[in-house]
Amino acid sequence: MNYIKGKIKRIIYQNSDSGYVVALFRIKETNDLNLKDKVNKTITITGTLNETNLEIPIKLYGELKVNERFGPQFVVERFEVEMPSTKDAIIEFLSSSFIDSCGEKTAKKIVDHFGEQTLEKIKEDQNNLLEIKGITPIKAAKIHNSLINYSKSSDAIITLQNLGFTIEECSRIYNKFKDNFSAIMNDCFYDMKEVIDFNRLDSIYINNYDKESEVRILACILQSMTILSFQDGDTFYYKEDIIKTLQKNFNIFLEEDAFDEKINSLTDQKKVIVIDRRYYLTSYYEKEKNIAKTLKSIDSFPPKSIARLEEKLAKLEQMSSIIYNEEQKKAILSALNNNVTIISGGPGTGKTTIINAIVKLFIEENRLSAMEILETIALLAPTGRASKKLATSTNLPAYTIHRYLKWYKDSNDFFYNEFNTTAHKLIIVDEVSMIDIDLFNALLNGISSNIKLILVGDIFQLPSVGPGLVLNDLIDSDYFNFVPLNQIYRQSNNSYIPFLAKEIKNVDLSEDFLEKKDDYSFFTATKENIKDMVEQVIKYSVQKNIDERKMQILAPMYKGENGIDNLNLCLQKIYNPPHHEKAEIVYGEITFREKDKVLQLVNDLDRNVFNGDIGYITSIYKNTVTIDFEGNKVEYEKKELKQIKHAYAITIHKSQGSEFEHVIMPICRSYYKMLYNKLVYTGVSRAKKSLTIIGDPHAFIGAVKNNYSMYRKTSLKDHIIEVYNK
Repeated sequence: MNYIKGKIKRIIYQNSDSGYVVALFRIKETNDLNLKDKVNKTITITGTLNETNLEIPIKLYGELKVNERFGPQFVVERFEVEMPSTKDAIIEFLSSSFIDSCGEKTAKKIVDHFGEQTLEKIKEDQNNLLEIKGITPIKAAKIHNSLINYSKSSDAIITLQNLGFTIEECSRIYNKFKDNFSAIMNDCFYDMKEVIDFNRLDSIYINNYDKESEVRILACILQSMTILSFQDGDTFYYKEDIIKTLQKNFNIFLEEDAFDEKINSLTDQKKVIVIDRRYYLTSYYEKEKNIAKTLKSIDSFPPKSIARLEEKLAKLEQMSSIIYNEEQKKAILSALNNNVTIISGGPGTGKTTIINAIVKLFIEENRLSAMEILETIALLAPTGRASKKLATSTNLPAYTIHRYLKWYKDSNDFFYNEFNTTAHKLIIVDEVSMIDIDLFNALLNGISSNIKLILVGDIFQLPSVGPGLVLNDLIDSDYFNFVPLNQIYRQSNNSYIPFLAKEIKNVDLSEDFLEKKDDYSFFTATKENIKDMVEQVIKYSVQKNIDERKMQILAPMYKGENGIDNLNLCLQKIYNPPHHEKAEIVYGEITFREKDKVLQLVNDLDRNVFNGDIGYITSIYKNTVTIDFEGNKVEYEKKELKQIKHAYAITIHKSQGSEFEHVIMPICRSYYKMLYNKLVYTGVSRAKKSLTIIGDPHAFIGAVKNNYSMYRKTSLKDHIIEVYNK
């Protein structure tokens, strides 16, 4: 492989998270014939470098490539830090900023004494330095420790590279585990899954170590349990499920006795808990227990009721010109008179109206000033779009749970936790059906026990992507104040969307679902012409000047002829065709263009963008893409574009927590793996003003009748019952 030796002269760009660097590099030596004329000159280098100290010689392996915009660049695949070998180079190195307490005079004395063996002598024993006049024990220790730490970094990177990790992976691993690197390599290899995909980690382990080792088998058992949690939403598992997953994913075949032996080892390590036939990852077991205990603690505080609350509600009705139905009144009154309240209802049942009333009455009762409102009331939701919807409907600030608790992405911890709780007294959480066991546990840890906690959601929507069935388990325990909302408000005499949602929920579809209504249409189409019909409807909406920002296509899956990826290609041509004035950038097989509608795929608290946020590309310049997320402009480097996708069509899962004025939903048998009741219910309930379904009526009916997603193996309900019966 070609290499260049030399020093970095100037860093042009550096990403501290990934280690990606663009820099000017002065070449002192190379074996690349195309770079012979560049010796003692600078060239641009790009790649992931853990070490960017400008004073240290390094050897870079890679390939010279020509970038259309920036010209020749040496693309780094791996690197080695070059230890100095000549006397002059050793003096320069020891007197650099990298070595503590060693100036040029001291460095020269050391090298004059030890010669070319200087570095070995210092590393061998710090007391060797005491042979040199003027060096104290403290100074010797500082010089020795600096050199040892430098060597550890270099040795660690080389060790990881030799195992088969890429330089980018080496950088992530070392930056995360440098203080415990020896332990990670010797005893806890699979702990690196915190920064490296488990399957990638496992493949490297198999290539270098015994694939039948105890270390690997135990790690793969734990990973099999994790797979079951995110595949099925379970927080506990049965033995046979774990054994099957272990075989399927890792080709590990264990007899029952051998499996039991491994599980005993994991229980001794306190990583697994076994109760009767239930096998738990300790973290999920403890989180479910903690949730039950914390909710009881909140519920056990003497509730602060409001005097003459019904009178005050009647007065609010009069002032707001709103007439609350009996369900809504019950929800408002009981929420303000209990510590924990759960309110669940489908579209059109008035959840937002109830939240507004609760907030207004609480503010009035406590005579809160504008500043006190912010200090006393917290409105939360699991996603950015859901929190924005909540803020719009209440005219008060609302936050994602991650932002409210101040999430640290690198450590996956929260600033607010069981040792440092927030001070708010009324906390309303919307879209609770989306919240998994991890996030709900973090929320309860981060809030005070002396509060009113109001949980609002829709138990018939899709469950959380992560493990657990929080909202359902809380309701099914029957220990908390619960108000179901069933009465639907019509938007017009011929409105149908909320009634269709209710029919889907009740698995009782009327023949009306094929009839056109003020807010609803069903266009019959085969799987062969669904895409064409979607295009026709979109072109018609463009002719009618329907704002594209208010239109959303929702589909069940990404792949296939009628999948989201293919739909986005077609819709981009309609909404944002190529134009000589629009810059483009290609990432993988996707072409992003200025004015494209895009979807954020991961939470990024630092940039204030969250999984499910939709934005528009405002500019593309020098491999930097700027996206406007409703006023929040965020810049992405090219390699960060894996965080976004086109959003002309998105999955129904990604639409949760959002509302769209106009929704188009294709349905066909080729989606069969994803056609089930909660999915179509969630898609239908995203539509605010109009819903258009395009596809096969029989596929739609089949989806309504398919309830396979109803069951998840969880123990939260059992823990709640247990803690309340103590």
